[in-house]
Order: sequence, then C-alpha cells, then structure tokens
Amino acid sequence: MATINPTKHLTNLDEWRRLGEANIFPPGSRVELINGEIIDMAPIGSNHAGHVIRLINLFAPHIANKALINAQNPLQLGDLSEPEPDFMLMKPNATSYTTRHPKTDDVLLLIEVADSSLKFDQTHKLRLYALHNIPEYWLINLNDNCLEVYKKPRGEVYVEKTILYAGDIITLSQLPDISIQVADIL
Repeated sequence: MATINPTKHLTNLDEWRRLGEANIFPPGSRVELINGEIIDMAPIGSNHAGHVIRLINLFAPHIANKALINAQNPLQLGDLSEPEPDFMLMKPNATSYTTRHPKTDDVLLLIEVADSSLKFDQTHKLRLYALHNIPEYWLINLNDNCLEVYKKPRGEVYVEKTILYAGDIITLSQLPDISIQVADIL
C-alpha cells in the first residue's frame, strides 16, 4: 500500500478573492493570505485600534500631496500574499487605488501595531516585507513600549534594524522631510 503524506492546500490571489466573494469566511473574521496560507489574525483590541487612529492623525498634517494614508487594507505582494497592514504611507495615485490594491512599488512606509501578534510580525511578516522590498517597516511593539524600525531590505531580512523609545525622533527614509517624535507614536 502506498504511503500518502498529507499536504497543505496553498491558495493564490485569484482563489483567495473568489473565496471572499463567495462569503466563505464568517462575517467579521480577520484573515490574511500570507505565502499561500490563510492565516487567522487576532481581533483588534482597543489599544491596537487606538494606536492606528493615533498614526493616522499624526501623519495626516505632514503628508499633503506627498503620500496617501492607507489603514488596514489589502496590500498585494506577488501572487501568494495579501496582508492587511495596520498603516501604510503610499505614493499618490491618480485613482486613489480604486482600480487595484497597492503593490510593493506603491509603499513608502509600512507599519504594523503588535501586541498578541508580536512574534508573527517580527518573523513571518518581517520576512514577507523584506522579500518584497518594502523599503521601510516599522513595528510598534506595544509589549515593550518601543518602535522597531527596519530599513534596507535584502533577501529575507532587513540590513538595518533600530529600536527607538519615547525620547527619540525618527525621520522617514522615503520622505526625509518628515520627522516624528517616537513618543507621539507610542
């Protein structure tokens, strides 16, 4: 008798979108497609949501005509991943991304807010974003009350990692005229 090893059924963006259109996932479910796998994400708590609101209000006055704010919406990364980052600054687009989801080349800054998802964001998402050349990835680490800044993607890693705290200031690599007090983020 032949041995059959169980295998995962990986999906791609076309199948992923058809599953969504068919309402396969329960209402309110938080799922993301990461490297062909459907990943259940933790519900968004008030601390997490409040930090996303804080980011939107902090960046809005700084970016007029320089970037667009996108919060908790899909980002297409190749044919096998469509995460929903907590916050992105994106290049302006004539259609405001109404005809397609943003892709790697559209992203100026990507931020994840992490408490229960911290390890996943520090490993899986970091690797995903580096592989797809997201130029700057910030991780607001709510557990340790710090900002992890990743720049210069190379392969599966970022060459440059900095940890910042409330007294520090950060300047965006893709928008160098914008500097932010880290205390305003945390």
